[in-house]
Amino acid sequence: MKMAPRRFLLAVSLAVFAAGCDKPPPTAVAAVSPPAKHEHHPPHGGTPVVLGNEAYHLELVCDPDGGRLQAFVLDGEMENFIRTSEPSIEITATVGGVSKNLVLSAVANPATGETVGDTSLFEGKAEWLKSTPVFDGVLKTITIRGTAFADVRFNYPMGNDTDGK
Repeated sequence: MKMAPRRFLLAVSLAVFAAGCDKPPPTAVAAVSPPAKHEHHPPHGGTPVVLGNEAYHLELVCDPDGGRLQAFVLDGEMENFIRTSEPSIEITATVGGVSKNLVLSAVANPATGETVGDTSLFEGKAEWLKSTPVFDGVLKTITIRGTAFADVRFNYPMGNDTDGK
C-alpha cells in the first residue's frame, strides 16, 4: 500500500513531463539594436586616410604654424605603427584650383629605433600649408609590407572614409 502513492506520484510526474514536451518552447523576443559603429581613432587627432580595404591607414597631422604635414603609417585599426622602407611619399594637393606637390620624407626616431628606410613617420613642409586648412589630395603611391597603394584620394581634414568613421 505504501507503494501505490509513490507509483501515483511517479505516473503524475511522467505525465506532466510528457505533456510539457508537446508544447513548443517559448519564443524569446530579443531587443534588436543596430550593430555597433566601427570607428577608428587617430592617435594624434589627425585625419585618417584608408589604404585598401582598411588594410592600413595613414594619419595626416598638420601644423599650420610651421607649414608642416606629418603622415603616420598605422595598421587597419589605427592602433599600431607600421614601418615601411619607403624613403618618401608624395601627395598632390589641389589648393585653390592649383595642383601642388608635397614630398614627405621618412623620419628617423632614435627613441623607437626607427631609421630612414624602416620608419612609420613621414614629414614635409610647404608654405601653402600655413594658410590652407582644407584641400583635396592624392597620395601617389606607398608600399607597405609588399602591398602597393596608388592614387589614394582624400580630403584634408575629412579623410577618405566614405562611412564617416
